[in-house]
Amino acid sequence: MTAPEVAVRAYATLGEGPTWDPHGQRLIWVDILGSRVHTYDPVSGHRTVMATEQHVGAAKPRAGGGLVVNLRDGVGLYGPKGPEGSGEPFRWLHREPVPGCRANDAAVAPDGSLWFGTMRYDEAPRGGTLSRLAPDGTVRTVLDDVAVSNGTGWSPDGRQMYYIDSPTRRIDVFDVGDNQLPVNRRQLAAVEDGAGFPDGLTVDADGCVWVALWDGGAVRRYTPSGDLDRVVELPAQRPTACAFGGADLTDLYITTARTGLDAPHPMSGSVLVLPGAGKGLPQPAFAG
Repeated sequence: MTAPEVAVRAYATLGEGPTWDPHGQRLIWVDILGSRVHTYDPVSGHRTVMATEQHVGAAKPRAGGGLVVNLRDGVGLYGPKGPEGSGEPFRWLHREPVPGCRANDAAVAPDGSLWFGTMRYDEAPRGGTLSRLAPDGTVRTVLDDVAVSNGTGWSPDGRQMYYIDSPTRRIDVFDVGDNQLPVNRRQLAAVEDGAGFPDGLTVDADGCVWVALWDGGAVRRYTPSGDLDRVVELPAQRPTACAFGGADLTDLYITTARTGLDAPHPMSGSVLVLPGAGKGLPQPAFAG
């Protein structure tokens, strides 16, 4: 595995949520506090930026085209753009504003449902939630006592769900029940004091969990049994999330942040890439 490189030179305040769009063969990521959705085509180098009216925690591909976005006040949809830029305008799918709260990370489950997190701007304990938005538009709050809802992912067989509430320093694992809801929560691994806080995650084809460490300047890989088997040091102090991408899903893309740093590294706010880091899993599109 090679050293990290800069895939997208940027100055994102809070870069987050890298997602590979297999249909468009592009990377989608967001700047939460900059209220921007970015795309990047690693073959052509083409980039796009779309402004959102609110802070945007995540943007994921939508079946049939367009995006589903986790915004400050809820979840909304953007339709696919036509050749002249026309397309379905933005519309709310689930709107439930909570004063002092905003959207954070989100993920699409194997069944096409969207799992979206919230948090308080002041990161108060028990101020955030994790909810499931089913393809039929039904919303169910699954966890209502989190502080900073972050990484969510599923094992290759879909039978386990991984989840991070960052201040706990834990990567937790659930069993997935017949109703697609998580049960039997337990700790997979914990990040020791001084090594940063677990943030976004992705699961590879071997079932290992890759975790970005906020204030840890690294990405770690844990085996399905919770053993730490790889650490990749990064130049940026605040990596936020990671995802496999590229035509063969072997390149690990890592978003980073500049917020709160007095003297950020020149790469902070950029998207980094580890070519040939492993083999990722195809990510489903939101089916709603």
